[in-house]
Amino acid sequence: MPFQRVNGIVIHHRVEGNADGPTLVFANSLGTDFRIWDAVVERLAGACRIVRYDKRGHGLSEATPAPYAMDTHVDDLKGLIDHLGVTNPLVIGLSIGGMIAQGLAHRHPLLAKGLVLMDTAHRIGTTELWDQRIAAIEKDGIGSISEHILERWFTPQFRRPPNPDFVGYSNMLLRTPLPGYLGSSAALRDADYTEATAKIDLPVLCVVGDQDGSTPPDLMRSTADLIAGSRFEIVKDAGHLPCIEQPEVTAGLIADFAAEVFSTATGR
Repeated sequence: MPFQRVNGIVIHHRVEGNADGPTLVFANSLGTDFRIWDAVVERLAGACRIVRYDKRGHGLSEATPAPYAMDTHVDDLKGLIDHLGVTNPLVIGLSIGGMIAQGLAHRHPLLAKGLVLMDTAHRIGTTELWDQRIAAIEKDGIGSISEHILERWFTPQFRRPPNPDFVGYSNMLLRTPLPGYLGSSAALRDADYTEATAKIDLPVLCVVGDQDGSTPPDLMRSTADLIAGSRFEIVKDAGHLPCIEQPEVTAGLIADFAAEVFSTATGR
């Protein structure tokens, strides 16, 4: 399991796939680690070089004390990209990962070849919402609000106790280090990329699950509308994490967009 110290902390990451193919960099959502991309990566690794990582305070990466700033998450990813010697990647970010991608494009406009923004927005939630969530978790832990979170993440069909995948991803949420969840919640509370995202001058694909309860389609569409020339796609029968519920469709959208961006076949 590769670990590397970047930006002052140890980041857990994985590089796999076709070393000669175009590079896809994946940034995952709040309360998850890079395993949420497993089924998508299986469909893309034959043609692409894949970089995945656990952001600060998640998975096996180091958890520093809360609160975090979104710029810190951006600096972590930039440091990892520099360490790996990645050039001109397509950066795919989900939820807070999508905000990290937007921040990366804003602060380092020549770094990425393009962006895939999934189930995210230029501004997610309100200060009041995040303060309430932070207070609830500080008082009673993630488990106290996990049912509410999981309802936003997954469709009712997926969200059934007999479904082993649902149980597994529920455990992923519940086992997220508290400093990481609280720190990243503060980063989301304080981040507003409305003006910055409107200035992005890259190919951008915006994707959202049709039943996303965290960043609904209308919110995702409002973000796409800010970015000149961006594409907008809705994934049917998916909540906040289409990469889990609809990996084949999600991988297909990424592959087709990557083929356009890199002008090469990327497979599925």
